[in-house]
Amino acid sequence: MASPALSTAPSNLRLLRVALLLLLLVAASRRAAGAPLVTELRCQCLQTLQGIHPKNIQSVNVKAPGPHCAQTEVIATLKNGQKACLNPASPMVKKIIGKMLNNGKSN
Repeated sequence: MASPALSTAPSNLRLLRVALLLLLLVAASRRAAGAPLVTELRCQCLQTLQGIHPKNIQSVNVKAPGPHCAQTEVIATLKNGQKACLNPASPMVKKIIGKMLNNGKSN
């Protein structure tokens, strides 16, 4: 005669596997829904321009210093789709950023 413990062991093992799989899926989805991961762990701007004509700029992205880079980075997206790194200490770049911030407040 087969004991009850031996006949339920495969179903218990299957249930345990399903529970572990669900736990892994929940953990993975919570990680994906959390804060975005930093994909670049270095500065994006290796060389910077002192300025560029504002008519050529579509948008400007200012990245604060952090664990990925110790410097403030100013990345301008140009109207032709190219990206250009600008020197945040340059007077012309400061003026461009100031104008863009003022335009954003007035809209």
